[in-house]
Amino acid sequence: MQTRTLGRTGRTVSAIGLGTWQLGADWGEVDEADALAVLDASHEAGVTVFDTADVYGDGRSESLIGRWLAANPDAGVTVATKMGRRMPQEHDNYVLENFRAWTDRSRRNLGVDTLDLVQLHCPPTSVFVDDAVYDALDTLVADGAIAAYGVSVEKVDEALAAIARPNVATVQIILNAFRLKPVDEVLPVAEQYGVGVIARVPLASGLLSGRYTLDTEFAENDHRSYNRHGEAFDVGETFSGVDYATGVRAASEFARLAREAAPDATPAQVALAWVARQSGVSTVIPGARNPEQARANAAAGSLELPDSFDAAVRDLYDREIRASVHHRW
Repeated sequence: MQTRTLGRTGRTVSAIGLGTWQLGADWGEVDEADALAVLDASHEAGVTVFDTADVYGDGRSESLIGRWLAANPDAGVTVATKMGRRMPQEHDNYVLENFRAWTDRSRRNLGVDTLDLVQLHCPPTSVFVDDAVYDALDTLVADGAIAAYGVSVEKVDEALAAIARPNVATVQIILNAFRLKPVDEVLPVAEQYGVGVIARVPLASGLLSGRYTLDTEFAENDHRSYNRHGEAFDVGETFSGVDYATGVRAASEFARLAREAAPDATPAQVALAWVARQSGVSTVIPGARNPEQARANAAAGSLELPDSFDAAVRDLYDREIRASVHHRW
């Protein structure tokens, strides 16, 4: 497993991490034993960063990680959580009083005194330019409630506004073969400022695994069913905002290119390895519903790809995806 420095946190983390939205049961049911087995398998495979949020399963994801940390006190895992979606996403709610309440709850869920990394969870765009917000976050660091803070964003412009702030340690953004704008506009600036980049939705909600067809059905409580048009939250979080039929067609071609580039790997592993190889990416956080999937994802952290694959990804993006997503986020 390759390792990287997680931006201004100074922590060394694995190139492939684990996103734990799935463990909150927003992708269909995952029982507790399976969830803990996913955490075990990921760590055994070299993963040293777990990403979660206080709203994943209303704290279920954090609490499961807390149980795992208690059973594995010397694991050396960095836990990145997120806050800001327990109330309406209105600018006036992003204040110190709420930050304290949210981080206190996360500390209880995770069973820790100090949170490793707290990220604002895709707040309104105006929050990213508010001095008072960063002052409040600095206060939490000074109080010892959090060790470092970052932001999770929807848009490139939001990422760039946060990167310019002196104490922002990390930026989390959607980045995959169907979302290339951050590669061009965010990664070079983040590298320049020493800010870590956490790449989320690296498989475009599973599309880039090449396993889905137009007939694939998802559980009713899976966001890939209920948020295809942005009914519950930003549509860019579901299939990276790509129309499903377009995504299935493009993913089929991606799978063919992936098999040519790395015949011994799956398309999903190639998709993850491609994101991880982008200069400026600190860690990539795919989710997993079972231990086998967790181990397969982690294996991408040591996969080498030919340089020619970058051009193939760009060509596919330009032909099939760019027109529908590039200008939106």
